[in-house]
Amino acid sequence: MNVSIAEAKAKFSELVARAQSGEKIVLTRHGKAVATISPLPNQNVQPGSLIGALKGRVKISDDFNDLGEWDDYVK
Repeated sequence: MNVSIAEAKAKFSELVARAQSGEKIVLTRHGKAVATISPLPNQNVQPGSLIGALKGRVKISDDFNDLGEWDDYVK
């Protein structure tokens, strides 16, 4: 969304709320982009929503607990 600086002054709270919900706002002066209002990274992530996000994507080898060469290393 492109918004002139003059309009942004009048609607600043509304624009911040829109950015907070994920929208990127481009501020313009004389029709040219000069700045942006955008959401902070990871601010829209709900607590706990990442739990299980990698389910089925991570594989742990069957010999994960086998110390093998580790015993020789720590001697």
